[in-house]
Amino acid sequence: MSSSGESAHVAPPGRPITSHARFDAERLRAQLRANGEHVSVVLPARNEAATVGEVVSTLRATLVDRVGLVDEVLVVDGGSEDGTAEVARASGARVVRQDEVLPHLGSSPGKGEAMWKGLAAARGELLVYLDADIVDIGPRFVTGLLGPLLDDPGVQLTKAVYDRPLALTDQPQGSGGGRVTELLARPALALWFPELAGIAQPLSGEIAARRSLLETLPFVRGYGIEVAMLIDVAARYGVDAIEQVDLGRRTHDHQSLPALGRMAAELLQVLAARREGAAAGLPSELLLWQPVRDGTGRLDLEPHVVTASQRPPLHSVMPS
Repeated sequence: MSSSGESAHVAPPGRPITSHARFDAERLRAQLRANGEHVSVVLPARNEAATVGEVVSTLRATLVDRVGLVDEVLVVDGGSEDGTAEVARASGARVVRQDEVLPHLGSSPGKGEAMWKGLAAARGELLVYLDADIVDIGPRFVTGLLGPLLDDPGVQLTKAVYDRPLALTDQPQGSGGGRVTELLARPALALWFPELAGIAQPLSGEIAARRSLLETLPFVRGYGIEVAMLIDVAARYGVDAIEQVDLGRRTHDHQSLPALGRMAAELLQVLAARREGAAAGLPSELLLWQPVRDGTGRLDLEPHVVTASQRPPLHSVMPS
């Protein structure tokens, strides 16, 4: 038995990681047209005016106007106060306000909530979800994630993998981003869901799937959406239904350590609930005390209520 840090010389569970370079936009467009299918790229966004314009305009220029692979770029604005919606619209996106989609069902903060509302608003049979803060956006983010779904009927969900530079100083490191991923998500999956231990970036926000699958899944409202979706798809179809795609490099802003602590607390709730089966225990609350110094230098503990909840499968609330 190998000790920590030694190679066990066994293959990780699941499919091997594939490269985005395998997939050509024009070939994928031909496959889509032959199938009569359409693609929506959905960007959940809140206060992302600094980056969303470049993301939208790049996707429009390379994949909508030039190739015709993507049929719409949809931005779901989660109550931004910095002009995100206006920038996205001016760059060529269709923009919907999160609270105006299915308004009779209410709205709450959270990335997963925006993704669920985006699913309701999108028009395509295939959806690609991307984050709106990607600095080094390119067509590979879409072609790489779409390719396996079109080439292999056994693939239900594609998941992005990439190097994540850590830019906390003036000299960014080539890797080291994804602190919650390495310190919580991957160890917890290895312990409680070992079939998913081979998922390199379980919290990556870049995924693709068919509407027919997404409408049958519950959507955790907050940061737990990605890991919950992984667990739910693997439970239903097996880990081989998930394909990881290497997109090379992904640069974005980093959150503060206290914010990451609150994110980790939410993820822990979601993971523990999924461990019990059928998302038992959601919604749930956790009181997290975090150290903070006041203006005089006095150290105290500040309470934060971290809530995990989820939306039901979309097909259960949409009119038939």
